[in-house]
Amino acid sequence: MSERFDVVIAGAGPAGAQCARDLAQREYDVLVLETESEDEFPRQSNKSTAGTFPSAMTAFNIPDDVVMNYTDDVVLESPNDHYVRTQTGAVLEFADFKRWLVAEGREHGATYRFDSRVSAPIMEGGEIAGVRYAGDEEVYADIVVDATGPAAPLAKKLGVCDLERDHQAIGIEYEFENIQVDHPQHADLTDSMMLRLDHDLAPGGYSWIFHTGADTAKVGLCYIQNEAHRENARDGWAIDDYLEYWLDTDPRFEDATRIEGTQAHRGSAHIQPPSSVSTDNFMAIGDTVPTIDPLWGEGIHKGMKSARAAAATADAALTPNTPDTSADSLAVYDRLWHSDVAPNQRKRLLMTELLYLAPNDRYDQLMRDLHRNDSDTLTEVNNGNFRAMTKLFHLSDVPLLWEYAQQKLPV
Repeated sequence: MSERFDVVIAGAGPAGAQCARDLAQREYDVLVLETESEDEFPRQSNKSTAGTFPSAMTAFNIPDDVVMNYTDDVVLESPNDHYVRTQTGAVLEFADFKRWLVAEGREHGATYRFDSRVSAPIMEGGEIAGVRYAGDEEVYADIVVDATGPAAPLAKKLGVCDLERDHQAIGIEYEFENIQVDHPQHADLTDSMMLRLDHDLAPGGYSWIFHTGADTAKVGLCYIQNEAHRENARDGWAIDDYLEYWLDTDPRFEDATRIEGTQAHRGSAHIQPPSSVSTDNFMAIGDTVPTIDPLWGEGIHKGMKSARAAAATADAALTPNTPDTSADSLAVYDRLWHSDVAPNQRKRLLMTELLYLAPNDRYDQLMRDLHRNDSDTLTEVNNGNFRAMTKLFHLSDVPLLWEYAQQKLPV
């Protein structure tokens, strides 16, 4: 007899584990297949800065136990200026957070299998009916969910995602101690999450310092492999070289050392709109789609929101006496994704592309513009309000806008 579940989920990251948690709470028979071994989980996938905000903490009942530090401010830095915005948040211990989600799912009845890499879909009549995993093992389900991130072994083969290399962002982060978070030459980063726009440090991206308490912080950078990166990159430099350069030149790191026992966090994500997120008997969630916020890289909350939308869709499809898991039925998830998970996605992608195309002196001007405007302007801009965006534009931006338009015009 073939083994069968109501839902099989590939991947035990925040999206996959949250989807399992929601479905198990609804008493569905759920199986989660995770590539890593349980005794090391999540060593290989412990790659998120894990900064999030009260909306996520409340919506998903995230406990204090997995929080490294609660923060009071978000700080934006440019090469020569900074802007401070009061905004409470939390920096999570990502590994503890992922293990907590797994435990939550198991408590409600979800089944987890580690050392179980999903390799391919099982197809019947042109539709996915299950998955192959851990070599030649097979399992069947009414609905299959891909939550494997950019690897996307199922979504790619089903034609649900078309991740492109020139839209890929790569990042690296370390955890440090002996950092001077209140250095007199810079903004006070005590209990803050700081994002720095500076092509000298992260060409075509940004760097960050997330205070995790006392003199410790998560420090990293990422960039998109875009035109701005190609224009500003140093010949022969890899992402590790940029981080080392920052550590060597910023006085805040003069006495900093890596915290013993911590590892480098490396990851990648794609900054592009999804072509689709579901098909017959199948949904893609989290970074598989991709769901990450294109502007500031926040992925935990959006990934978990996509998981919740997928779980609600699965519940509606499986509840009737005659379940309907067709593409038409699961298209509810598509609508929820665009309306609730990632509204204004295309506007935010446009903002992202313009932001990272701008030169360093324009970042200094942006800080002055933010100081000049009222405190709600950044919120409105972040929400995709075009009128608010115009407050930050200048006549001198015309060449930048023209350069952007030329990049987007068909050849």
